[in-house]
Amino acid sequence: MSLRKSKALIFELSKPGRCALDLPSSDVPEAAELIPAQFLRTELAALPEVSQLDLMRHYTGLSERNFGVDSGFYPLGSCTMKYNPKINEDACRLPGFALIHPLQDSETVQGALALLHGMEQYLAEIAGMDAVTMQPVAGAHGELTGLKLIRAYHRHQGQNRTKVIVPDSAHGTNPATATVCGLNIVEIKSHPDGAVDLEALKAAVGDDTAALMLTNPSTLGLFEKNIKEIAKIVHDAGGLLYYDGANANAIMGLTRPGDMGFDVVHFNLHKTFSTPHGGGGPGSGPIGVKQALIPFLPTPVIVKENGEFRLDENRPLSIGKVHSFYGNFGVIVRAYAYIRAMGPDGLKTSSEDAVLNANYCLSQLKADFYAPFDRFCMHECIITSKKQKDYGIRTLDIAKRLLDYGYHPPTIYFPLIVEEAMMIEPTETESKETLDGFIEVMRRIAQEAKDDATLITAAPRTTVVGRLDEAAAARKPVVKWKG
Repeated sequence: MSLRKSKALIFELSKPGRCALDLPSSDVPEAAELIPAQFLRTELAALPEVSQLDLMRHYTGLSERNFGVDSGFYPLGSCTMKYNPKINEDACRLPGFALIHPLQDSETVQGALALLHGMEQYLAEIAGMDAVTMQPVAGAHGELTGLKLIRAYHRHQGQNRTKVIVPDSAHGTNPATATVCGLNIVEIKSHPDGAVDLEALKAAVGDDTAALMLTNPSTLGLFEKNIKEIAKIVHDAGGLLYYDGANANAIMGLTRPGDMGFDVVHFNLHKTFSTPHGGGGPGSGPIGVKQALIPFLPTPVIVKENGEFRLDENRPLSIGKVHSFYGNFGVIVRAYAYIRAMGPDGLKTSSEDAVLNANYCLSQLKADFYAPFDRFCMHECIITSKKQKDYGIRTLDIAKRLLDYGYHPPTIYFPLIVEEAMMIEPTETESKETLDGFIEVMRRIAQEAKDDATLITAAPRTTVVGRLDEAAAARKPVVKWKG
């Protein structure tokens, strides 16, 4: 069967009278007796009627169209789809973790609190921080929590600092989060070598500087060699440094944000520590802080007294709770299992392998594609379609052609400051054979651009759906069945 052969929608399979399951008779009063008449549905919901076999085949067929990290190479830069070891899944499904309730008394969930407390200590050590909260449930949520802490700290000092400095290569969540937090953004241009422009930074800082938000290594996959000087410039102006931990998987065990001069850091457990990341979640974005910011951490805080753990709510300077209960506990359990399995040496090796894989990709692809920063990179590398421009090929075309070869494309058109960018992050889990296969396909596409550009501009050809009008799909989505 051709992959392009269209399969019927579930509604198109529907035949009156067919049913996939047999529900028992209701043992509760009819809805009409409980719900006011004006709120009752007058017509039955237009649901499809199919047999169980047709239902299973339909959704199994749909699942086979999906692309996931368990089925293929997923080189998304900056938002890695890293393989999630299945032992992590087993750990989070243990009854003592999976069947407890967040409102149980502390004495009945000592094991869960011990895990959370231990995880806080692990992340504090990895980041070079003095304390950690596990409450935030995403990277951007961690950013928001971190900036709230920074704002609370400055206000406690009697200062109304309102400006947050972000490089033009920053993740889009950085300026967005600062805006949501009620702060003003000051964007500074990057130096031609991709690093923070020190002179631009010096010109931007002042008495109103609350913080600098920085990713190191940056979204360009480059380590800030002047990071200590950057920290001094900001601190001398009275501001604090916020570390966007999206790229922490390049430095684990090698260096620590706290040692670089950062005051606040967030981790993406759903990236760096291998927990699931598909479909926009689930996520976890714990933050670590230096000593001066500890009083402002969200409540409750896990404390250990007389050999037992409890949740401390008595924190008068706290910014309050930032999430119900205590974060995405299942994600935290997965990440805890990962850290325990890897150990300090394993985490360091993971970073080293991630950096090695990215540099291998860059070294093998820069002859056929343009490398705007042709120097040692960290966990991800940037190439562009500049060399294919003369043949009428753009980065989007290359991404679509990769689908024909069974590869998920890398991140494209980001960072925004690199024209026609392709950001490739192979992660540490991929073998040389997998990388060689991807590199060979990329080289083949580069040759196709010279021989017959229409192979690329008309791609994809082998997928269930051909090339979409992506602008129309984003602006005028059709998300429901129209009979």
